[in-house]
Amino acid sequence: MSVIIDGSASVTINSGAVLGITSGTAVSNPTSPVSSSIDFTSIPSWVKRITVMFQGVSTNLTSNYLVQIGAGSVATSGYLGTSTYMSSAVSSVLFTTGFGINKDGSSGALLLSGNLTLTYLGSNIWIASGIYGTSDSARTITTGGNISLGGTLDRVRITTVNGTDTFDAGTVNIMYEG
Repeated sequence: MSVIIDGSASVTINSGAVLGITSGTAVSNPTSPVSSSIDFTSIPSWVKRITVMFQGVSTNLTSNYLVQIGAGSVATSGYLGTSTYMSSAVSSVLFTTGFGINKDGSSGALLLSGNLTLTYLGSNIWIASGIYGTSDSARTITTGGNISLGGTLDRVRITTVNGTDTFDAGTVNIMYEG
């Protein structure tokens, strides 16, 4: 194995894998143009863990958030998971079209911050685990699930269940590692 150290706090080995953490390009205050989804594409084939980061994110309406992944295109079915919303009451929702983040009908003013970690299990199976808080009131939201993709993951999409609510505040980014 040959090792090349390039001074960027990462190490490249002869397989092309980069050891270290690589950051995507943050999407801040995605209001212009108005967007109902945020896509991160061209994720390298050697990636084994992806962290999706949310900072003060909100949408204009009440649809639950979805994080979807894909190989060549975004997978819109085959997810097995749930998200639980905890405040003075608790509610859980099953999700099959993405890794869901349960807003429990909260208004678009809900300001979500936290991380969703996607971990490669093998055989194109990805496991999701997330925890989030909100800054507009005392609540915690959790997410867990899995999906088996038809190929090697190369993209992540952040959207909503209805696909039409638009992002109006906050910052979203990803980090990935081998």
